Amino acid sequence: MKILLTGATGYIGKRLLPILVEQGHSVVCCARDKARFNPPKSLQDKIEVIEVDLLDQSSLKNIPEDIEGAYYLVHSMTASEDYAEMERQSAINFCNAVSITKVQHVVYLSGIINEDELSKHLSSRKAVEIELGKGIYHLTTLRAGIIIGSGSASFEIIRDLVEKLPYMITPKWLNTRCQPIGISDVIQFLTKTLFQEETFNKNFDIGGPDILTYKEMLLEFARVRGLKRTIHTVPIMTPKLSSYWLYFVTSTSYRLATALVNSMKIEVVCRDHKINSILNISPITYNEALKKAFSKIENNEIVSSWKDAYASSGLKSHISDYIQVPTFGCFTDIRKKPFEDRSKCIEKIWGIGGENGWYYGNFLWRIRGFMDKLAGGPGLRRGRTNLYSINVGDALDFWRVIYANKEEGRLLLYAEMKLPGEAWLEFKIVDKELKQTATFRPLGLGGRLYWYSVLPFHGFIFKGMLKKLTSHNN
Repeated sequence: MKILLTGATGYIGKRLLPILVEQGHSVVCCARDKARFNPPKSLQDKIEVIEVDLLDQSSLKNIPEDIEGAYYLVHSMTASEDYAEMERQSAINFCNAVSITKVQHVVYLSGIINEDELSKHLSSRKAVEIELGKGIYHLTTLRAGIIIGSGSASFEIIRDLVEKLPYMITPKWLNTRCQPIGISDVIQFLTKTLFQEETFNKNFDIGGPDILTYKEMLLEFARVRGLKRTIHTVPIMTPKLSSYWLYFVTSTSYRLATALVNSMKIEVVCRDHKINSILNISPITYNEALKKAFSKIENNEIVSSWKDAYASSGLKSHISDYIQVPTFGCFTDIRKKPFEDRSKCIEKIWGIGGENGWYYGNFLWRIRGFMDKLAGGPGLRRGRTNLYSINVGDALDFWRVIYANKEEGRLLLYAEMKLPGEAWLEFKIVDKELKQTATFRPLGLGGRLYWYSVLPFHGFIFKGMLKKLTSHNN
């Protein structure tokens, strides 16, 4: 069957794609920016990639007419404050576009929306379901609560809280009940639902066997990790204060933290488990989902991470818009140094950031990251998804990977930190030297003052970093 996969660069889409290909489907992957779509080489000859922006109706003409099934895995929760209208309009445009194709079945992954009063986020999910239901195809909606898996936003937030805070004074919404589900089960439900007639024109709640409060989830996480944690809930923490608490302690953005806090006050518990018997699926427990996630992390097998989504920073343009580093009106810091071993030098460049740090002056990088968090930026807490590989579109601390070619020996990063201007950092092998270039395009007088204020630190950090990168020693 020919399947349209929206959200192919997202957390769920990246994990669903190889399973669909393995099942023999011909998959058409939708991406707003083809440059940041990096499927494994084993899949590249078996899929088609098209550029589609659901808010740009002209791009919807790229959708093939002969698709037979489709997955709707798109959301705009952190794209802007008006994300609800953006999500509704995206659903309308998608519905109109695929209704003139041969599509028979659309599967939509939503949130559990069983309460009378819903948060803005969950109300938006419901509105999308209503719009998708107006198409001339069969629609199946799978409604999930907290998804637990390596790299998922929920898992990473829980991990940050538990591993960083031995003692927590928390908002009262930690006593709200939810029904977490492992990412492996979510993928199973998605794949087995497609073209399953018993699911046509219906919606189903999907969840694991455990119904837990958020507090119980944190404590169970601590138990699995062998950590002793104490949690006290208080009734005086406002939603805004709770959002700031999540933002500063975890790697989430403030906008995402706000949406999550508002949703966490609402119970997300399955109405029933009819879908389990229809598809013959027995979901794993929360404990098993945690252990599975940590197994992937320990083996460096994280397939996808929410941090690599543009939502983690607010970047809205195509990556190709930043690949040509400007020169006019820019300040540059260019340094060159011969390397002792080319392969060792490239290996170090490709290992930069995250747990490995920036090789020199890491305490200054951490201070800069903290300052960025205070200013509303991502800071350093996003880290990196994989210890050894870097792909275009990946988040790398407070940078975004714009270009990465290991054979060529070139890595180009674009700054997503809060700045009075724009910044690029490039590492490039030229003959037998490593050329390291920091470029800053200032915005007004403030930008120029910023450059000169950090210039003394550049001399210390960039010189030391270049020396470490070109050295044969670790």
